Amino acid sequence: MNGFYHLGELSTSTVERLAQRALEFRRGVQPVRFAGRGLGLFFLSPSLRTQASFQRAAAKLGLDLVQLQGGGNGVWQLELADGAVMNGTSVEHVREAAAVLGRFVDVLAIRAFSGGQDLALDLSDPIVNGFRRFAGVPIVNMESALWHPCQALADWTTLDMLGVGRRAKFVLTWANHPKPLPHAVPNSTLAMALQRGMDVVLARPDGYDLHPHAMAEAKRLATESGGRLTVTNDRNAVEGAAVVYAKSWGSLEAWGDLAKEQRMRASLANWCVDGELMRRAGPSARFMHCLPVRRNVVVKDEVLDGPTSVVIDQAENRLHAQTALLERLFLELETQSKARKSSMELEEVRP
Repeated sequence: MNGFYHLGELSTSTVERLAQRALEFRRGVQPVRFAGRGLGLFFLSPSLRTQASFQRAAAKLGLDLVQLQGGGNGVWQLELADGAVMNGTSVEHVREAAAVLGRFVDVLAIRAFSGGQDLALDLSDPIVNGFRRFAGVPIVNMESALWHPCQALADWTTLDMLGVGRRAKFVLTWANHPKPLPHAVPNSTLAMALQRGMDVVLARPDGYDLHPHAMAEAKRLATESGGRLTVTNDRNAVEGAAVVYAKSWGSLEAWGDLAKEQRMRASLANWCVDGELMRRAGPSARFMHCLPVRRNVVVKDEVLDGPTSVVIDQAENRLHAQTALLERLFLELETQSKARKSSMELEEVRP
């Protein structure tokens, strides 16, 4: 593992081992500790669960933690473009910022949402990929414009914890929201469920497709795993679901056009997960959401606070899954360091 950008880049067997290790941590097993190793956390977008869980995971692993906040809170505004003439508001180029942080820590984690204005730019995932190019150390994606693999790994862990079968029905449903949200979570959720081999239904209103790039990746994973994908505009297509996973996202047709987006969703308030929808899914269905969530807009109180909701366990698993992920990354770094040391010792003894 040379970093962690997208869950689908890992083999299914690797994901399975990480999820099982996360469940061991949930049961109280203690992780390996790495005295003297450093983890950097760079937040260019808001965070509650991601920030707290990574901080706690770092402590469990005995890591030195360097945490930085972007967005005008003490970190220079970054320039991302190659060949830029930096006579505007950007003070530091990602080339230097990434390279310097890479000298200070052994692993660097970045959180940088989609800008939501320029679709072509967002599809290039410029910030996280900039750090991947120039940092010189493994990069962990704490949510980028395209993917949220840490959430996906925690969700896989949650499904294993609940005993949800690999061929069970998983419904990812669009939900109403006051504003357009990025695609990283739905992209990763869809890909995760299909990589797991599930019978996945993507329910969304007309005009709210995910990007063809993400759909192609999801279909590739489905082919490899034996999963199945159905796309529908029927919000009631939940019958027999083991999981109803709600998430809102913006329309590709209205990317960067808030007025058009608001017109498109003006009649979609009924896309809210309520008790009736969960009853239609069936008595064993579980409700999942990555949080934060708009109560009585995305999901009704009766569902969120009811017995079918597993959102708090799901959030807790962020800690355990990320502890497993970081343990794996740092174990690999230790192995590489020992191999280099052995190679250097061999060179020294050669005549």
